Amino acid sequence: MRIYFFGVICFASLLLTAQEKYPHDTFRSPMEIPLVLAGTFGELRSNHFHSGIDIKTQGRQGLPIIAIADGTVARIKVSHWGYGKALYIAHPNGYTSVYAHLRKFSPEIEAYIKKLQYKKQSYEVEAFPDFGELKVTKGSTIAYSGNTGGSSGPHLHFEIRNSVTEKPTNPLLYGYEVRDATNPSLVGLFAYPLSNNAVINQSAKKIQLNYTKQLDGSFLTDKVKAIGVIGFGFNGFDRQDMAANKNGVYAVKQLVNGKVYSEYDFETFSFSETRYINTLIDYSHFGKFKQRIQKCFKEPYNRLGIYKNLHNNGKITVKEGLSYTVEIHISDVEGNLTKLIIPVEGVREAVKINKDNTTTNDFVIADKPNNFDLGGAKVYFPANTFYEDFYIDLKKGTDTVTIHDNSVAAHRNFTISFDVSKYPQDERKQLFIARLNDKNEPMHSRTFKRDGLFTTRTRSFGTYTLAKDTVAPTITAKNFKEKQWLSNYSYLSLEISDDLSGISTYDATLNGEWILMEYEPKTRTIIYNFDDKILDKTQCDLKVVVTDNVGNSTTFKSTFFRK
Repeated sequence: MRIYFFGVICFASLLLTAQEKYPHDTFRSPMEIPLVLAGTFGELRSNHFHSGIDIKTQGRQGLPIIAIADGTVARIKVSHWGYGKALYIAHPNGYTSVYAHLRKFSPEIEAYIKKLQYKKQSYEVEAFPDFGELKVTKGSTIAYSGNTGGSSGPHLHFEIRNSVTEKPTNPLLYGYEVRDATNPSLVGLFAYPLSNNAVINQSAKKIQLNYTKQLDGSFLTDKVKAIGVIGFGFNGFDRQDMAANKNGVYAVKQLVNGKVYSEYDFETFSFSETRYINTLIDYSHFGKFKQRIQKCFKEPYNRLGIYKNLHNNGKITVKEGLSYTVEIHISDVEGNLTKLIIPVEGVREAVKINKDNTTTNDFVIADKPNNFDLGGAKVYFPANTFYEDFYIDLKKGTDTVTIHDNSVAAHRNFTISFDVSKYPQDERKQLFIARLNDKNEPMHSRTFKRDGLFTTRTRSFGTYTLAKDTVAPTITAKNFKEKQWLSNYSYLSLEISDDLSGISTYDATLNGEWILMEYEPKTRTIIYNFDDKILDKTQCDLKVVVTDNVGNSTTFKSTFFRK
């Protein structure tokens, strides 16, 4: 118990050191409600680490978003996906705060960005106001919470970045209060034979280990019998006190006989390295089971800068006749600690479970460009598309090809090309490259058309085919009818959808003048706010044109009246 207590004290002191790097009395909360988190900084996401915290907004939209300190608006971005409506504020102390998935901005900022949208005749815009052009004061309302972009529910995505390096830092290190007295949870533990001769519990491939909870709250595994170079990985999450969300952990430390072999945390990271998350996790396991196992050892192709300490890259050399005590400490930002103890004995045993040695006719050399001819299609992998060499499974078909499976991560885009010279020119206009989803439905992949060749760039393995879209999009009025009086209405709402290739563009005019329609792809809705005040006639003639990704177009016309 003394050793365990000493370990907690050591971790708390290290955490305090990290927190002292950042100002605690400078920034206020970005919201007036208690901070309850739906997501934590550094959380493991698809192909990236989460770069902020997700603050719950009580399931509502329209709550005030507050400037955390004096500053100037440095950037405004409005997009259909990603951060949706996002605001970036630069502060005099060298930090930039970021607020994303917003419903709308404060009146001054809203007027600024709407002017640009009308000038460019586009909902999606990005602006970098001059320094001091749009000043904000600490505590002032700068926006309202929403659910725009890639958000899956109402919340505020909040970041604090270094204004010079643009590296995001963990907002919880700035003194924000989030109730958390709960230790991280352990879901699964795995052991990896890493050298050619390595064996763990008579297995030459990865195995899952059993563990039990001890009276002191720690976890103890059954004795592990091993030989050679081995490593460990775990699947776990953290919970704050006020929410049931399974959020990411803050820090991980691995010790062997009391010596630190690996240690990393989510104090900060660089956007340029975030895709290397696929080297921190067991990507093959994730592809098969949708579970992210965090490795406590570092692969040679892992370029993440999150590591604080490394000895032998976290890999453990187990020798016959020797015993080892491995500890894995999983912590949250408040210092709550989950401790896992793994007794390892160096024993040479006969192998009962052999490695998987799957081979195919095709082999990829990771640091060189690779070309494969699949008959009607070709695939090109630039050098360093992948982290390591592997046998790739390629299947040919008529206008359909299957490229491996989702057990391997692609770090860079690769190119798939289809020969469409056999199709007449008119028919090519309606064709596009599609990736088949789990339901065998074609999903549009951005297609570049040149002469008799269609190409797409992607990072996703799977089955690709040529699909044909002959049906134009649909447009339906949601909150009004033809020839209706709308004097008491504050907005117009229409639903737009496409059955196959997806919406490419949409435009609307009112009495011949372009109007701003705010598009929400998740609800397939476009909205015009009458606050724009461009109406000068009682009779209003609305025209909406929607085009899909292969050029099929639909025009909607309607007349309404308004005073």
